[in-house]
Amino acid sequence: MLNYSVITAARNESANLVELYASLRSQTILPSLWLIAENGSTDDTRAVADSIAAAAPWVRVISVPGDRTPVRGAPIVRALHAALEALDGPPDLLANVDADVTMGSAYFETLVARFEEDTDLGIASGSAWEQAGGKWVQKHVTGDSVWGATRVYRWACLQDVLPFEPRLAWDGIDEAKAGARGWRTRTFVDLPFEHHRPEGERDGSSLRRWKEVGRSCHYLDYRIPYLFARTAHHARRDPAAVGILWGFAGSLLRREPRLADARARQYVRDSQRLRDLPARRREALGRSPRSR
Repeated sequence: MLNYSVITAARNESANLVELYASLRSQTILPSLWLIAENGSTDDTRAVADSIAAAAPWVRVISVPGDRTPVRGAPIVRALHAALEALDGPPDLLANVDADVTMGSAYFETLVARFEEDTDLGIASGSAWEQAGGKWVQKHVTGDSVWGATRVYRWACLQDVLPFEPRLAWDGIDEAKAGARGWRTRTFVDLPFEHHRPEGERDGSSLRRWKEVGRSCHYLDYRIPYLFARTAHHARRDPAAVGILWGFAGSLLRREPRLADARARQYVRDSQRLRDLPARRREALGRSPRSR
């Protein structure tokens, strides 16, 4: 059976780390190593991580300098790169797991089996569930997207996508790099995990977050029709999502650089053809067989 290691970038996650440890400890197949990269916490995250490591020989902790305020993208990527350098050796599979998730005891055994069954599978995860209105609700992705909160890389695929881009959407850029090089990426909707903090909750105002999404869309060289379709989809629930267009236009006017990997940019654009928009919409709404 393939072995796997886990890395977690953690900033001010003392309570969540305890819950994640309980989930990992309950796995039917334990990770070879769980490496916690504490990055700039102002609470007792480091102390909690150290106490976990003292209780479990398969847990190690490193500290990485963090930014003064929590931001997505670059600080996380720096922590992940530091964790990769601290690994004892290459595992068969590497899981990047956020501190604010939990999962069932067979979660990683199931994912490992999926990688064993499909040798072209490069990046995969289970399906995220979040609290909404007092109940757990499944969140949906489109196409070959993979949830960043618990994504697992085949080591050979990881070498094809490194280094991670130090910016927001780094965990979409790596998918594009992988797909452009022939790897399959997939979210398994029959394999749930719980995401205890809604995506983007730490990012300040909703408008600011959507503007950053728009900048990432520019960086990935989105097709304009797909950009408008994505904006319209999100704006139905959050009017601030029009910030996607604002962020994209600002990057365009400032002539900000785009992803240097031309193959990955083309892979993104190939997945955004107009004929595929109806299928992407059904997936986003959870109405396609693949999303159930």
